[in-house]
Order: sequence, then C-alpha cells, then structure tokens
Amino acid sequence: MTAAGRAKSGAKRLLERAGFQLVRSTTPQGGVDDFIPFEPTMRAARAASLSVCDYIDEVMNGTPGATQSTIDELRTLGVFAAMPDTVLEIGPGSGRYLEKTLEECSPTRYEIYETAEPWANYLVDTFRVIAQPVTGFSLDTTPDNSVDLVQAHKVFNTLTFLGACRYFFEMARVTRPGGRIVFDVMTETCLTPETMHVWATRGGTGHDSFPSAMPRRTCVDLFAALDFSLEAGFLAPLGVASTEVLVFKKTA
Repeated sequence: MTAAGRAKSGAKRLLERAGFQLVRSTTPQGGVDDFIPFEPTMRAARAASLSVCDYIDEVMNGTPGATQSTIDELRTLGVFAAMPDTVLEIGPGSGRYLEKTLEECSPTRYEIYETAEPWANYLVDTFRVIAQPVTGFSLDTTPDNSVDLVQAHKVFNTLTFLGACRYFFEMARVTRPGGRIVFDVMTETCLTPETMHVWATRGGTGHDSFPSAMPRRTCVDLFAALDFSLEAGFLAPLGVASTEVLVFKKTA
C-alpha cells in the first residue's frame, strides 16, 4: 500500500471510531454533507484537539497545511492587499477558507451560498457572515457588480460541467469592475495518467460527479469573453491528487 493509501486507511479508521458516517445531500448541487457531515466532524475535531480546518486538512484529507498554503499563495498574488470590502463565497462548507480569508482582510460584508444547513448555521453563528438562500446554481440574491472578491474552494470539482458553468456566469455577473474571482478546478494539468488511475480505482463515497474535470482553456476563454483577465494559476492539494486555482480580475 502506498503512503497515501496508508494515510487514507488510517484516517478512515479514526473517523469510524469517532462516529463518522457519510450521508448524501438531497440538493441538486450535492453538498459538503456528502463528504463532511457536521456533528461527527465537530466531535472528531474536538476529540483530536484540532481546529475544524486542521482536522479536515490533516486527518480527513491527509494534506496538512493545504488550506493555509492556498491562502499564502493568494496573499503573495496581492488578492487580499486589495482589501475587498465585500466578499462572496460559494460552498464554504466547514469554513476553512472563510476563516483564513477573514484573517487576511476585514470585509464589511461576507455572503455565503451553502447548501448544508448545519454548516451554514455554524458559519453564521461563528463568523457573523450572511447566508443567502440557495436556489439552483444561482446567486440571485446578490446584485450585479456588487462584490469585490468572489471565491469558491473545493467546490467545482464536485459539480457537473454545466453546473459549474452556470455558477461561472453568476460569479461574473456579481463581481464589480476591478474585482476578482478565485476558484479551483481539476484541469488537464492535474490529470496525469497516474492520477487518473488513482481516481478510477480508489472507489469511495459521495455523489458520482466527483471528481469532475474542467478544461483550463474553457475557463480562460469564457472569463475573457466576460471581460476578465487571468492573473495567475497554481496547483493546490486535493486528497490523493491536486486541483488548479485560477485568479481572474474583472476589467475596470
């Protein structure tokens, strides 16, 4: 068994001892509860004396520091130096990236669109963010050209191609001129033959669209047509493989 396989096996045993049980979301997008159910995760994190973020990164995913490494890259790229006043996050789930974003900047308004109600309630109570109603693949509660930073982390790898595309159009709509969009997708850069073999043979639980691939050129061309330029791209850990984070800026 490989090191990655041993880590995943050990994590599975620990989760089982902690009472972890995967459940399926009934929302059309799927949801974080497909992979990270609220109550068992909170209990297991407390039992391990870890923050929710560190528990998910270290124990569940076997990638210690993965969330922070993405935030560090975004800081280096100047995403937070722009001091976004309004932030919107699609599918924040456990709030790993939300919490670390708030450590980097102090927006006066932080909106979330999260399908898992227990996690959404937790984020509202803990971080005083605004949970918007989720209707399909829409951000229809948020006005046009109103958000400085729109982000989604570890979301589009779990959606169908068209589901992700529908969100892309919505993200472009709500971003103000000069604002940024940050998200990760599983591009061809992440899909070597070896990686494809791992995904195809590892099995697992959750909805069948995971992991979902997205051509990099498709993203770049679409956002260019929507008046966005690609500022940067970099790889980030995703369990046994990686995903590519893309940073776009809307023409001012």
